[in-house]
Amino acid sequence: MPAKYLLSASIAALVIGLPAAAFAADEAAVSELIVTATRGTQGIDPDKIGGSLTVITPRQMEARQVRIVSDVLRDVPGFAVSRVGAIGGQTQIRVRGAEGNHVLTLIDGIEAADPFFGEFDFGTLLGDDVARIEILRGAQSALYGSDAIAGVINYITPTAQEAPGGRLRVEAGTENTFGGAARFANVVGPLDYVVTAGVQRTGGYRTQTLPGGQRRVGSELQSLSGKLGYQVTEALKLRGVVRYTDTHAETNNSSFGRGVVDSPRAYFDAKNLYYSAGADLALDGGAWTHSLSVQGVDADRDSYGLTRRTGGDEGGRTKVSYATTYQLATGALTHRFTGAADYEKETYQNTSPASSGADTTRRSIEDRGVVGQYDLEIGDNAGIGGAVRYDHNDFFENATTYKVQGFYRLNEMIRVRAAAGTGIKNPSQTELFGFNATGPFPFRGNPSLKPEKSRGYEGGVDLTFWGGRAAFGATYFHAKLKNEIFSYFGGAGLPPACPAPPVGTSTTCNRLFDSIQKGVELFGNVKLFDQVAVSATYTRLNARENGLEEIRRAPNIGSAHVTWTPLDGRATIDLGVRYNGRQLDSNFSGIAMPFPASLPNVKPATGANAGKVVLPSFTLVNLDASFDVNEQVQVFGRIENLTKEDYYEVFAFPTQPRTATVGARVKF
Repeated sequence: MPAKYLLSASIAALVIGLPAAAFAADEAAVSELIVTATRGTQGIDPDKIGGSLTVITPRQMEARQVRIVSDVLRDVPGFAVSRVGAIGGQTQIRVRGAEGNHVLTLIDGIEAADPFFGEFDFGTLLGDDVARIEILRGAQSALYGSDAIAGVINYITPTAQEAPGGRLRVEAGTENTFGGAARFANVVGPLDYVVTAGVQRTGGYRTQTLPGGQRRVGSELQSLSGKLGYQVTEALKLRGVVRYTDTHAETNNSSFGRGVVDSPRAYFDAKNLYYSAGADLALDGGAWTHSLSVQGVDADRDSYGLTRRTGGDEGGRTKVSYATTYQLATGALTHRFTGAADYEKETYQNTSPASSGADTTRRSIEDRGVVGQYDLEIGDNAGIGGAVRYDHNDFFENATTYKVQGFYRLNEMIRVRAAAGTGIKNPSQTELFGFNATGPFPFRGNPSLKPEKSRGYEGGVDLTFWGGRAAFGATYFHAKLKNEIFSYFGGAGLPPACPAPPVGTSTTCNRLFDSIQKGVELFGNVKLFDQVAVSATYTRLNARENGLEEIRRAPNIGSAHVTWTPLDGRATIDLGVRYNGRQLDSNFSGIAMPFPASLPNVKPATGANAGKVVLPSFTLVNLDASFDVNEQVQVFGRIENLTKEDYYEVFAFPTQPRTATVGARVKF
């Protein structure tokens, strides 16, 4: 369905549902408790968590005018973001030097990874400026099982009680950009409901690497969601979430086409349905809580070239979970005992045309996991906690993972913290069974793959002073990855335990050596004046695979924001600067030296990294501004890549030029 029809229909439905007396919506009053750090429903105070935590607030989402969620994740310590081409192109997040499929992504608590590929494509997630994002870094598999090797990202939309009212937004800009969103949230007696719709479209920009290319690659992202809550009694609450996303993104194969300048009419369509339903019960005055939920994902992706469908896949996940927590307070001590059980079934199928040589067998894998978690708070000054999880998988070997954490507040200014744990990542459908057995680039799977396993630790200190107006933090982290899965394209390096594929065919194997990720994360927030705030992050990373630097993980990444709210807060101006240091990448294009002028400052790697390329560092400057005309109407504008930086995140895929956007928002 064209974006304008989806948006128009959604806006009309929301306006029809408005009560006769519309009311103004204040900033979302989202709870400060961190729900992602526990399997229980009560949440944990962020100051009582020993691991590394970042929360992106609704105020930050609105001030930075977040339209694609992956953009704001560039401001998180330890995060490296890479997008293939224009908005809508495949976008990966690498946390603390781990792989893109080593971070668990949740959308309102729903596991969002594509079951076929085994990871979530952040290029498909539109941002809602009243949402918040909870981010845990470090191994979290003891709570969530596979995928959470490096951390968890939980994108949370507020309920109607937290952010009531209606909001309509429309914007347009250069590069043939158009965007819009509609949201209505209301509480009627025991019923709490929210309906949202969004669209983001761009005509794109040229993404060829060779001279002579003319094709502009655009995209169109649409989303529609609903969130319900029903308070049956004071103790019992029912809830549900449904979200549908539709991504149409044009692609160019120049980086893989070995001499191809443009690839006309190449694109992919990705349609995803996320859903969950659950019930929460609180007994014994709220001290004993129970949560039962069912959630799932249906993901379909098809790719096209010229006039024909060239590939496709389907994936589904169904998960049933039960969790219970009992909280016991005795004097200054607060104990929380949590138990959880999960049943998960994933199905997937390669639906590519027969001409591609794909294995189209439909397969499924089941996993059963149990969790035991304990947290102890000693007043406000200290706390310890831990969790153990056991997973029984019908395809892989069973696994036990753990995590421990603790904190101690030395005084009002200094808090020290530490955490350690293990993680696991099961192989994906593609890694196990391949994608195509024949064709120009045959890729065969390896059913004998072992799950990847990680063990790591971290320690940090947080400083708060100047009456709470200034906060700084530093964290050292170290992780070791075993059985890392890699793609073998021939030549030296095939482990003895890995069966050699036919000549000219690639496959997957487990590495015999360990990969190491370690580094330092810094952050700071200072409120200089009542109207001026400054925030900054910096990460120094050392990610090595057999002693060699990992690709797409710059050793130095940082960001800074200055936010000014003049005119008694009616205006907001946010200046953001994001720095990405030089980094390595693969070279699949076949482009050899001398590189053409369309690859400015890109150089071939030398020595042990020969065959790769060195992408130069870059600095992106964004300027966002808004003004509240009155309590209901706001106008805004932004300039992205203000300094016209010419840069690459993925070799052979040029990135966003300087763009300007203006728009308006109406609140009811």
